[in-house]
Amino acid sequence: MAMSETEVMGAVAVSARYRASGARKIRAIALNTFRESVRDRVLYNLILFVLILVAASVFVSDLSLDRESQFTATLGLSTMLVFGSLIAIFIGVGLVYKEIDKRTIYSLLSKPVHRHEFIIGKYAGLCLTLLVNSAVMVLATELALLYVNGGFVQLHKAVLAASFLVYLELALLVAVALMFSSFSTPLLAALFSFAIYVIGQFSGDLLVMARLSGSAMTPRVTRRSPKFTPSSSKSRNLA
Repeated sequence: MAMSETEVMGAVAVSARYRASGARKIRAIALNTFRESVRDRVLYNLILFVLILVAASVFVSDLSLDRESQFTATLGLSTMLVFGSLIAIFIGVGLVYKEIDKRTIYSLLSKPVHRHEFIIGKYAGLCLTLLVNSAVMVLATELALLYVNGGFVQLHKAVLAASFLVYLELALLVAVALMFSSFSTPLLAALFSFAIYVIGQFSGDLLVMARLSGSAMTPRVTRRSPKFTPSSSKSRNLA
């Protein structure tokens, strides 16, 4: 039986109100997750260590033979990747588990909050935390480059492009950590996420192994695995 125009418009209006309500719930959960992550002392310790490391790279770069800018940019992006990955893994694996352990998730899901809204909100909140942390790390790296070069150079644009790719990799790692934390303990979720991270970093070596292998099955597996794991090879090439 065909629906009348009034019924169609009513269904569209209900659907629009439902989507708007879901977006507000996700936004509220994301902001609450961001506030919880900002209160974590481990987060501040990691950021402080990164800033000290980037500042030290300015003085250590004098030991590099006429490649101070390249050394400073590489070290800054590497620290952003490594410590951002630590934040993504060790905070991400506890997002869902802490809610279950404290039994606060039951009061949340008893309200009109769907499970996918809860997970997406948690993911968006941690991605926002990583965005702020990455911005601080990139700013420190850019200032270090300004100090080393005495002005703006072309490498500044490359660092911004590479840092954006690093952030996308961290966002993917957050999704992996959150996925494992939804059905396992924090320890196992951290181990699984770290394994995915390591596989992604060695994706280039996997492709070399595929070319050198004499097996018919190994090349098929190794050529497809980099597509599903986070890798920073492109960001390293830009820097």
